[in-house]
Amino acid sequence: MNGLYSLLIAVSMYSKFPVPTVNWTRERMGYVMCWFPVVGVIEGLALWFWQWAGGRLGFTAAGSALVAAALPLIVTGGIHMDGFLDTMDAIHSYGDREKKLEILKDPHVGAFAVIGCGGYLLLYAAAAYEVTALGLWPLALPVFVMERALSGLSVVFFPCAKKSGLAATFSDGAKRRAAGISLSLWLAAALCLGGAVIPGGSAVTALGLVAVQLLVFAYYRRMAVGQFGGITGDLAGYFLQICELAGLFWLAAAGHMGFAG
Repeated sequence: MNGLYSLLIAVSMYSKFPVPTVNWTRERMGYVMCWFPVVGVIEGLALWFWQWAGGRLGFTAAGSALVAAALPLIVTGGIHMDGFLDTMDAIHSYGDREKKLEILKDPHVGAFAVIGCGGYLLLYAAAAYEVTALGLWPLALPVFVMERALSGLSVVFFPCAKKSGLAATFSDGAKRRAAGISLSLWLAAALCLGGAVIPGGSAVTALGLVAVQLLVFAYYRRMAVGQFGGITGDLAGYFLQICELAGLFWLAAAGHMGFAG
């Protein structure tokens, strides 16, 4: 039963999808990262459904894309965007490591968070428009699953910048072996799904997506360890947002080059 409870905790914590409330015991928390990619499935299916519903309702591609750009924030409640904003303020402070970690904890929003949010949403809307116009939202599901599998692996195996906080809690309590195997299987399943559902040039599209996300993953580790001494929950959210945006742009580019759709 602890596995089911861990699933419910993961979904309730990382999304606004309604699930029964359960106690957050240390044993259950240890398996939360195993289920993190489930939230990616929910997000992907929501966007897939919206592509269908928007078309039936007569939305233009632009209108449908703007709704699609907002849906991830609606599904997740903005938990990862919060980390992105905090990280933008911290990185652009150009302070020392301790200063940056203090900024991550600061609940106030700085100028670079606002600038970063505006720029990010414009880029996300552009990517969403291209994916919408090409009708590729059903093929984007691997993007949302793989990024969360990689984020979970970082929480479990990367050094933590602090001994307290969200990332440290999951890292300390995680059943590392189970989490590593589970998240690796999620990665493999997402890759196989991408190869199965993307017609024409699927191998190029799927492998390109892996390459894009691994490049972002490598940047994330280098940045987190180099500037912060390890990862935090905010940095994990920052990675997920950047990885998602890069994945959607790759999918749009692959579609235009005839590798998808």
